[in-house]
Amino acid sequence: MIKRVLITGAAGYIGHQLGERLSKRFPVIGIDIRTRGASFPILVKDICDVTLGELMRAESIIHVIHLASVMATGRNQRAEYRTDVEGTKNVLNACLYAGVEHITVTSSGAAYGYHPDNPSSINECHPLRGNPEFGYSNNKRKVEKLLEEFREKHRHLKQLIFRVSSVLGAETNNKISALFSQRAILDPGGHNSPFVFIWDQDVIRALEFGVDVGANGIFNLAGDGSLSPWEIAQILSKPLIRPPTWLIKVVLRLGYSLHLTNTHPAQVTFLQYRPVLDNHRLKEVLGFFPEKTSEEVFQLFAEKALGIIPTSNNPQVLLGKS
Repeated sequence: MIKRVLITGAAGYIGHQLGERLSKRFPVIGIDIRTRGASFPILVKDICDVTLGELMRAESIIHVIHLASVMATGRNQRAEYRTDVEGTKNVLNACLYAGVEHITVTSSGAAYGYHPDNPSSINECHPLRGNPEFGYSNNKRKVEKLLEEFREKHRHLKQLIFRVSSVLGAETNNKISALFSQRAILDPGGHNSPFVFIWDQDVIRALEFGVDVGANGIFNLAGDGSLSPWEIAQILSKPLIRPPTWLIKVVLRLGYSLHLTNTHPAQVTFLQYRPVLDNHRLKEVLGFFPEKTSEEVFQLFAEKALGIIPTSNNPQVLLGKS
């Protein structure tokens, strides 16, 4: 049977590249709230549209890749919930209506949550706790709960779920890359919480791999190893700033109240207690091996996206101890 694929969020950074790649081998159609030039059709359609199932049925879709999500955490939590949670529910119901056989969903390591008691390495057996004060994290937790309910009731619809770590690449422009574009690297309270990265091209390869093998299961999608803020500052030859957490919260509270920033003070935990994703199951069970380690991804990003020749010089540490 010819695999006919539908991609949600197809006009996005990953979705567009994935669609261009898959369309060389399969019939592909994309949907998004905006369109863009592509070698495959991208229809302007909201993932909450009740006619989505009719579109899937009309196009004889076999495999759905669900990428559409709200990446930036802002003030409109209702809109974010609608897209992430209600949108995913509508996509799943549309799959059932159209007789889709397989769905790949990009979840996030954020679903594990940012907590001080996170283990040093998190695998797929650890609970998803999210953070109520961090909409993106909490919504991803709710999405996975929804997926679990559908797995129990509709076993014929195979699910492949990737809990994706921080995505970087040669041309990445997202909230993660913005952290490293500043004049200094911020480490509130000196927790030195590591970052785990995945190369954007490895994400695309993993999604294509999922279509090819029709695998199901839940997998952390992350490169090998991790980088601490200290190591990142070394690579970028930038100062490492370690102000007290309370000071950061005071500044954010003032900025949030004056609408100078959309970052809530409670979200400082994002930099303090990052989940470090273990990728052993990805490699040993799924059989997918990322081409770049966390360090290699960051080195590439630093050189290509930031125009910085990576070094190993010790950074200057401000407002904290090395």
